[in-house]
Amino acid sequence: MSGSLQDQLMNMGLANKKQAQEAKAHKRKKAKKVKNTKKSGTTDEILSAENKTETARKEQVERDKALNQQRQEEKIKVAEKAEIKQLIESNTVKIPKDGDIAYNFVHGTTVKKIHVDKVLQSKLMKGQLSIAIYQGSYRLVPTDIAERIHKRDPEMAICIEQKGDIDPDDPYADYEVPDDLMW
Repeated sequence: MSGSLQDQLMNMGLANKKQAQEAKAHKRKKAKKVKNTKKSGTTDEILSAENKTETARKEQVERDKALNQQRQEEKIKVAEKAEIKQLIESNTVKIPKDGDIAYNFVHGTTVKKIHVDKVLQSKLMKGQLSIAIYQGSYRLVPTDIAERIHKRDPEMAICIEQKGDIDPDDPYADYEVPDDLMW
């Protein structure tokens, strides 16, 4: 039996021409790949290239995590703003248009003023009502709602401190100091 193994298999009918051509192509590709790896460099270079791709993959994963965290924080902020909006809109105490008493309060570094009636003024002074900032205007809300708003966004609520119970031994407890008292 002379000839190549390929010829012998074809003569016996165990292989056909198509299979023989595929085997030759596979052998050529394998030889070419080995030749290219020898040309491209040593195994150290191949390993360093693999390390670079691995570090690039890790960096991409870290960037993706940071981006996802940022998106989650944005979603939380949007949800908090929506909750604040709902709290203010549903709990706003209506300020009468004919309020004859000017109530002064501090917003940031400036003194602002809203006009209220006697009932609202007494509730504000007792700490039952607080002022919330909504869409560039001031709204009156119950103090517990203002505290919830203040926890979510400190710039949206001006919390007026609640005054504690009056000392029973205070001799001047029956005398209230007027708001408009000038010294």
